[in-house]
Amino acid sequence: MSQFVFPDNTVLCNFAAVDRLGLLRDWLRGRGRWTDAVSSEARRSATRLPSLHSIEKEGWLGEPIKITEPSAIEAVERKRRIVFGGLPTEPRKHLGEAQTCYLMSEVAEFSGAWWITDDREAYEHAVHLGVGAYRTIDVVRHIVAEGGLEAQSAFALMQEMASQDRWLVIPDSPTDLL
Repeated sequence: MSQFVFPDNTVLCNFAAVDRLGLLRDWLRGRGRWTDAVSSEARRSATRLPSLHSIEKEGWLGEPIKITEPSAIEAVERKRRIVFGGLPTEPRKHLGEAQTCYLMSEVAEFSGAWWITDDREAYEHAVHLGVGAYRTIDVVRHIVAEGGLEAQSAFALMQEMASQDRWLVIPDSPTDLL
């Protein structure tokens, strides 16, 4: 596993929707990190998925990483607008993706980190940059490979996520998680 792993809010919500944040936390093994914007997104999402409050309370993603250097803020904003299509009238839209992408591609400490997102555009951009990009299905495959879940249980878990109106890639069968 990479030194650092950055799950975005889509992934956090996928696990929260089925009350399995602990499964993600355990798989991360202390390597999870998040940006200030993703932390804010999770707080807003907690109005629908209250278990998201436990992330900050338990601290398993660490302190939210704040980007404060003016040139870095400008770079994040350019990425938010140009790459992810964020509008000036919606300053928070795609901010988490832009901050995470910036950290992983521009800050040496986070070079080689993994980004976990079920946002299709963010995933494709990360792949294009050569950043380690994964989706919830990939995390679940890792959990199965490491013995954290049997394939059948993992398949049922992902189907339950989908039934909670989560947007993610769903395997066709349990064998797709092996």
